[in-house]
Amino acid sequence: MVAVIAATNLALHLLPLAGLWLSAAVALALLLFARANGLSWAQLGLGRRHLRAGALWGGGVIVVVAAAYLVGVLLPATRAAFLDSRYHGGLEKALLTAFLVIPVGTVLLEEVAFRSVLWGMLSRHMSSWRVLAVSSSLFGLWHVFPSLSFAAANQAFLDLVPQSGIVRTVIAVLGTVAFTALGGAVAGELRRRSGSIIASAGMHWATNSLGVLFALVAWRLGT
Repeated sequence: MVAVIAATNLALHLLPLAGLWLSAAVALALLLFARANGLSWAQLGLGRRHLRAGALWGGGVIVVVAAAYLVGVLLPATRAAFLDSRYHGGLEKALLTAFLVIPVGTVLLEEVAFRSVLWGMLSRHMSSWRVLAVSSSLFGLWHVFPSLSFAAANQAFLDLVPQSGIVRTVIAVLGTVAFTALGGAVAGELRRRSGSIIASAGMHWATNSLGVLFALVAWRLGT
């Protein structure tokens, strides 16, 4: 399972234009693999009995993230954190990214891989807290490649870390891995409490997609 995740990560990095269809195909393949190996829909966080709880937790997290982002964008002191050049585009591009690219190319694959299939497989051999630790650590490592572009794109990071070259890159990688591992732990806890990956997917979509939309607002407001 870890080998498949690592290979997929590398493929997405080398073939960025294939991100959407590759992510969807891998997510489907992982679910078929899990079902073939005896995992139930409930063990995969996709059981009907927990859909309502997952939706409630996920919806609540979306509201909380949206409120936090709104405050962050409106305050000049924190607005620079949203000034990411990767999302300095028009409204059409932002909407496409927030409602298609991220849900299919990011949330679908990562939730199925880390909070569904990997979680279900590890749960056969570990306590829930160990499953949470392992899955969130691997989730952090998954973001090594994305952190390379973050080092050159985020204005707040560039202002905070004036060093250039390898030092800035190392700081970006370590910081991103640690931050996303923490985020993975929160997402995993949402999945554990609700019994559904709908909850963690809601958080995942909110932090990523709303980040794109609020970045657009931040660029319009200026520094």
